[in-house]
Amino acid sequence: MDIEEKLAKIGITGKLFKLYMAAVELGEAPVQEVAARAGLARTTAYDVLARLEQEELIRVEERQGRRFIVAEDPVGMLQRLELRRQVLGDLMPQIRSLYNRAKGKPQIRFYEGEEGVRTVLWETLSCQSKVLRGILSMDELIETPGLEEMDSYIAERLKKGIKLQVVRSRHKDTERIWPSTPQDLRELRYAPESITLSVTQYVYDDKVAIISSKRENYGLVIESEDFARLQTALFETLWSLSAPAEEPPPRAAARRRKGA
Repeated sequence: MDIEEKLAKIGITGKLFKLYMAAVELGEAPVQEVAARAGLARTTAYDVLARLEQEELIRVEERQGRRFIVAEDPVGMLQRLELRRQVLGDLMPQIRSLYNRAKGKPQIRFYEGEEGVRTVLWETLSCQSKVLRGILSMDELIETPGLEEMDSYIAERLKKGIKLQVVRSRHKDTERIWPSTPQDLRELRYAPESITLSVTQYVYDDKVAIISSKRENYGLVIESEDFARLQTALFETLWSLSAPAEEPPPRAAARRRKGA
């Protein structure tokens, strides 16, 4: 595959390709010289050059009443493409949500294995409401995705300013970590002793994220406004039946987080 075919894959085709390559080959030159090198009329070249300038592939400089075309370093193209990829990656959950809402149908995404569990966990940080409602199975999360991954996840949640309302089972708390503390944006309650919470679930926006036990080893995301509303109502009911966790003194809280 030659350079023209490769650049075509990112939208640099036809006249755009000819003018860009002419600008790169010349380095910097008057408009008419770049247009001539590309085999285009100067009037035609102006519109195409404006597109290249918008894409930051070239810049136009005025020198003594003449317009010169200066090719930008091609490395910048790679950096801009990477930035676009990151931005689109961050926006994708929101855009998909709007798309699915417009389609009027729910979307279910299933992920297998430990990588799937991590995918579902980290996607919860796309939460636009900045409030996660979680039912956590501590011993399962400590095993998969593991404490190190959870510590990184919690740090990113705090960075994004996302609050967590969480219900856990006391006998599932195998480690003295993740207490109810304002500084960690976490409010913890314990479910009644008769209720065992063996699966982790987060409800946020119009999504419900489910992380299975290590034995079943999967992650699941359901995008449905109606289903998310139902799970929110069920969470609020469980929340009202659950006992608030006592907030540990500052030094104890610090020790517990350090032990995480």
